[in-house]
Amino acid sequence: MPEKTDKRLRADLFRLRLTAALNERGSNQSALARAVGVDRSTISQLLKGQGARLPNAQVVGECARALGVSADWLLGLTDRPETAADILATSMSLTEAPRALVDEQIFQWHKEAAGYKIRHVPAGLSDMLKTREMLEWEYTPHLGRSTQQAIGASEDRLEWMRGTQSDYEIAMPLSEIRSLVRGEGYYTGLPRDVREAQIDRLLEVTQQLYPRLRVYLYDARRLYSAPITIFGPLLTVIYIGQNYMAFRDTERVQALTRHFDHLVREAHVTARQLPDHLRALRKELSED
Repeated sequence: MPEKTDKRLRADLFRLRLTAALNERGSNQSALARAVGVDRSTISQLLKGQGARLPNAQVVGECARALGVSADWLLGLTDRPETAADILATSMSLTEAPRALVDEQIFQWHKEAAGYKIRHVPAGLSDMLKTREMLEWEYTPHLGRSTQQAIGASEDRLEWMRGTQSDYEIAMPLSEIRSLVRGEGYYTGLPRDVREAQIDRLLEVTQQLYPRLRVYLYDARRLYSAPITIFGPLLTVIYIGQNYMAFRDTERVQALTRHFDHLVREAHVTARQLPDHLRALRKELSED
C-alpha cells in the first residue's frame, strides 16, 4: 500500500512547485491571478502561506492550466510536470512513410541512435541489403525516375552502418528468403539471375559485417512480428503502411525490445548459421 504524504509536506511541495513553475514561465503573481480569476492576494497566500492547507481543486486546476503544467505535479502526485496530453504527444508520433525509405526522418532516427544497438524487423528484405538490380525491379514500377533516389538512399544507409559504432540486428521470417529464392509471392516475376545475385549479396554483406550486423531467421508459423525498428533505448518505430508510429516512452520501447529479443532467441537460423543456410539455398537455386 502506498505511503501517505504528510499534509504539511504536500502543502510545502505545492508552494515550491508553484513558485518554480511561475519562474520557469517568466510570469508573476499579478498575471497568474488574472489567468486564474482570483485576487493577487490569493496567489500571494498560495506562494507564501504556511501550514497544511491546500487550495481547492478549481484553483489548483486553473493554476496548472495557466502555467502549462499538470495539477498532479503541483500536488506532488507525479514527478513529471507535463500534462497528460503533452506526455502522450511526446511519447507517440505519427510520421508519413514513403514507398521507398528515402525520407530524412528515418535517417535522422538512425543517426540519433548512433552507438546504440538497432533492432529491425523489415517489412520484407531490408533495402540496405539489396542489389541495385533488385531495387530497380522493385521500385521502378512505382517510383519511376525516383528509383535512383531510393537506390542511393539504400547504399548510403549501408555505408553509414559500416562507419557507425552501432550494432545492427535484423530478424525476418524464413519464408521471406525462401520466397525470394523460388521467385514466389512478392518475388513472382523476379528474374532468376537477379535472385541469384541477391542471395550472393546477402551472403557477402552478412559475412563481411558480422558480428556488427547479425541477421536471424525465425519461423513465421510459430512467431509473428509487425515491421518494427528499435533504436536502442531511445525510441521504437512500427511501420503500418503509409505511416510510422514512433514511441519514445520507456515502457513501450522496453516491451518491443523484449519482443525482438524473443524472435532472436527462437530463431530457426541464427546469425552464425546464416552463411551455411544461404549457401544451401544458392545451391538449390543453381540446381533448379
